[in-house]
Amino acid sequence: MQPRNMSMSGVVDLAAVKAAQEAKAKAEQARAEAARQGGAGALSPADLVIDVDEAGFERDVLQRSAEVPVVIDFWAEWCQPCKQLSPVLERLAVEYNGRFLLAKIDVDANQMLMQQFGVQGIPAVFAVVAGQALPLFQGAAGEAQIRETLDQLVQVAEQRFGLTGLVVDPDAEPGAQAGPATVPAGPYDALLEAAVQALDAGDFGGAVQAYKNVLSDDPANSEAKLGLAQAELLQRVQGMDPQAVRKDAAEKPADAEAQIAAADLDLVGGHVEDAFGRLIETVQRTAGDGRDAVRRRLLELFEVVGTDDPRVVGARRALARALF
Repeated sequence: MQPRNMSMSGVVDLAAVKAAQEAKAKAEQARAEAARQGGAGALSPADLVIDVDEAGFERDVLQRSAEVPVVIDFWAEWCQPCKQLSPVLERLAVEYNGRFLLAKIDVDANQMLMQQFGVQGIPAVFAVVAGQALPLFQGAAGEAQIRETLDQLVQVAEQRFGLTGLVVDPDAEPGAQAGPATVPAGPYDALLEAAVQALDAGDFGGAVQAYKNVLSDDPANSEAKLGLAQAELLQRVQGMDPQAVRKDAAEKPADAEAQIAAADLDLVGGHVEDAFGRLIETVQRTAGDGRDAVRRRLLELFEVVGTDDPRVVGARRALARALF
């Protein structure tokens, strides 16, 4: 079988982006709990290559993809090209030092996963990033092509999803679980209550600061993340002239700042789908820093609405198509 390049534009829905986002949330909760317990040790190089089956797929791939890109190597014992490709991928997983995790899936023992990914022949290599599947290449690719693809994957994971990889310690014992080096979280009830009171009083700046104080110690605190996104939105629209903002947006359809401001007003007014659609269309019309600003604002608005909301699920898929 000849190698077949598969563009990063091929973002596919993995059974449901909603399920993937729920898995991501569970991973964030697990990391927060590890931080509360003082954090876990770094991975050893041997832990960068794992065997995955259907029973452990959600834990080992979906949840881990919220921390690090997971490259999936579909292989079989009888596949001769697999015996050439797999050792290269395993060596590169160690060389990239935690920038991606390699998951090996035996297709003979895991037919359901093979069908779910639409694998037509092996070897086939995919990646999962923040719950989204990306086809990388199929066939026995050369090392130069593999490196180029992995470099692009790592870049996309870091720039688009903020995934910077795992901590690796050459002296760590195999089997250790990596965890972020964060300050153990403490009780934040008082700070969170203060933030809510500030919101009720219209003190959006005070609410923003209170939520930031929580997140500075506990970056995975879901209540503070949601509250901060809402408080920042209300702070931004405070004092806006809605008529002027909408007039500006109508006259400048490709202006990132004008569309971002109008989208904020859309969301505050309860027009969720209009806000998402406006920003996704602007992503398609713009480039460079403006496009990236629109993408960041859209991700912030996802937090305001809630990542498990069906409208967010659909907008994430539309954003992925626009970006890749």
